[in-house]
Amino acid sequence: MKEKLVELLCCPNCRERLTLDAAEYEQEEVKEGSLICNGCAEIFDVKNYIPRFVPSDNYAKGFGFQWNKHARTQVDKFNGTRISSDRFYDCTGWSKESLQGKRILEAGCGAGRFTEVMLSAGLEVFSLDYSSAVDACLENHGPHPNLHIIQGDIYHIPFAEESFDRVFCFGVLQHTPDVKKSYMCLAKMLKPGGKIAVDVYTKTVKAMLHYPRYVLRPLTRNLSPPTLYKIVENVVPVLLPISILLRKIPLLGRYLAPIIPVANYSKTLPLDREMLTEWSIIDTFDWLASWYDQPQTAATLEQWLAESGMEQCQVRNMGSFVGTGIKAERA
Repeated sequence: MKEKLVELLCCPNCRERLTLDAAEYEQEEVKEGSLICNGCAEIFDVKNYIPRFVPSDNYAKGFGFQWNKHARTQVDKFNGTRISSDRFYDCTGWSKESLQGKRILEAGCGAGRFTEVMLSAGLEVFSLDYSSAVDACLENHGPHPNLHIIQGDIYHIPFAEESFDRVFCFGVLQHTPDVKKSYMCLAKMLKPGGKIAVDVYTKTVKAMLHYPRYVLRPLTRNLSPPTLYKIVENVVPVLLPISILLRKIPLLGRYLAPIIPVANYSKTLPLDREMLTEWSIIDTFDWLASWYDQPQTAATLEQWLAESGMEQCQVRNMGSFVGTGIKAERA
């Protein structure tokens, strides 16, 4: 953690300023220490360069296990693709030139597949995640002069409202207990005139074809992450080829393939067979390990954007529903 980050952080509970105590430095960053609230006196640890505002054992522990296990799989600079970069720019509609020097809050950074894209655009990146995936993100991209990684709660973000020029959140909202509340908490972080981009799983008839995963989840989410991962790791190489074959059936293939409860990107992502299997293991585990999975309609997301004071709102179906907008300037 950079010492200057303390000036921007606040207590997630009472919103008062924090004081750094008992700091141990390495490579000019705070490696270990404590953050003490000047108001309520709550103490938050800095461990392995990262300020920690949540307990390590939480409902997102499966995601932490997943991204530390596959820290580099979906990061462009390690897999040799532009999948994450293309998705970031295609979905947000932002240009690289417009991002230079801006501050962005990345909610749900995981192992940092989009963090890399943001850093290369010249953004000052504040990457927040509820799980221990923050450690994988740090391993992949830190230390970096423009990167700040925080383990925290989307409902109690440890920054003052209206602190960021951009807010970005992909692959996260549907996995939180209250999806609307999660979105509204993010919207409050955006400065007037700032831009937001979020996505949610689609609540459509086609999406409901994936019903096997919804049937299985009440059982699988109660398994320990290592146990569930071992099952998925063994099952995906068997079921994925079946799903791929079903998808090739004329007319009916796109309806039959989702019945097999594995993620199948055979016709959507430029991956070889080995990488296709690895991505399938990741996302199949993601489906089955998450405590919450709450798809939303396009109309609902559009309504949230409007309620939060966004203008020029747009919701597009890009595999997930992607919502973008600009926070209205004050009169």
